[in-house]
Amino acid sequence: MIFASDNWSGAHPAVNEALAKAADGMAAAYGASDIDKAVERRFNEVFEREVAVYFVGTGTAANSLAFAAVNRPGGVVLCHREAHVIEDECGAPEFFTHGARMAPVDGAGGRLDPSNLRRELKRFRPGFVHAGQPMAVTLSQATEAGTLYSIPEIEALAAIAHEHELALHMDGARFANALAASNASPAEMTWRAGVDILSFGATKNGCWCAEAVVFFDPEKARQFPYIRKRGAQLFSKTRFMAAQFMAYLEGDLWLELAGHSNAMADELRAGIAASSHARLAWPTRSNELFAVFETGIAESLRREGAVFYDWNPPHDGSVPVGENEMLARLVTSWSTRRDDVSRFVELIQ
Repeated sequence: MIFASDNWSGAHPAVNEALAKAADGMAAAYGASDIDKAVERRFNEVFEREVAVYFVGTGTAANSLAFAAVNRPGGVVLCHREAHVIEDECGAPEFFTHGARMAPVDGAGGRLDPSNLRRELKRFRPGFVHAGQPMAVTLSQATEAGTLYSIPEIEALAAIAHEHELALHMDGARFANALAASNASPAEMTWRAGVDILSFGATKNGCWCAEAVVFFDPEKARQFPYIRKRGAQLFSKTRFMAAQFMAYLEGDLWLELAGHSNAMADELRAGIAASSHARLAWPTRSNELFAVFETGIAESLRREGAVFYDWNPPHDGSVPVGENEMLARLVTSWSTRRDDVSRFVELIQ
C-alpha cells in the first residue's frame, strides 16, 4: 500500500522497451539523433503548433532553467505560497537564475488568487530599484494541493502576467493528471490560455527520467540551449530521454496512465469520505489527496504496510487538525493496484 509519492513508481513496460531499443547501435549525440527530432515533431502534434522543446533530467531543473530563460537583474518570480518552486526545490530556482527571488502569493486550494497577484505586483513600482523586477508568474497544474486550475482561471492569471509584460510559466510535473481529470486538450490548457513556458513532466507518470521545457514561442527560446548547457542539463545521449517520450506519447499512453492514477485516487477519496476514523482535508481532483487521520489509525495503517507522508497544514489555517490527529498526503500512480486501495479503505472503516 504505497501512497507516499508517484516518484516511487517504476517505469512502464513500453518505456523500458523503448529504452532497450534505443540502446542498440549508434546515434548522433546532444539532441541531434533521428529519435530526438521525431519526438520534437510529436510535441508539435500534441500541442497543435510549433513549439521548442528541450529535455532535462529533473522537474527542478525544468523549472529553474525556465526561470533563467526569462531572468532579469533583481528578478522576482511570483508563485503560490505553497508552490514546489518555493517549498521543495532547495533554492535551485534562485541558484540557476543567479539570485532571482520567489515571491509568495496567497490563494485558496493551492491556486494563485488573481486579486492577490495584482496586489503583490503593485509592490514592485517601476523604477524603484530596491525592490527588484518581476520577471514571471508561475502556477502548478495540477497544484501541490491536488487541485486544478480551470481554463478561465489560467486565462485570468495570464492576462495579469501579460499586462505586466511577464511570462506565465506552468509547472506541469503532473500535467498529464490535470489533463486526464479535465476535458481540455494540451493546447487549451497551455498556450491557448496564455501559458508561455511549460515544464512538462513524465517521470512521475511511467517514465524513468524524462522532463522537458516547452516554449510555445520558439523565438523566446533562442538562448535556452546555452542556458541548458551551462546548467549541466545537456545530456550527451539525449536519445534515451527522447525514447521515453516517444513511448510515453504514443497512442496517448500518458493520458491512459494518468487516468488510472486519478481513478485510484477517486477510490481512495470515496473510502476516506465514508470512514468514521478519517476525513478528507479538502476536495482534490488529481492523483494527490489529503486526509486527516486519527493518530491511532495512522499508526495502525503503517503497521499494516501502508506508506504515506505526514503533511504540513496550509498556511492559512483552513484545515484544523486535532491534538490526536494528523494530516497526511496520499499519492497514487500509474502502477497503483486496486487491491492495495481496497485493503487501505478496509483498514480505515
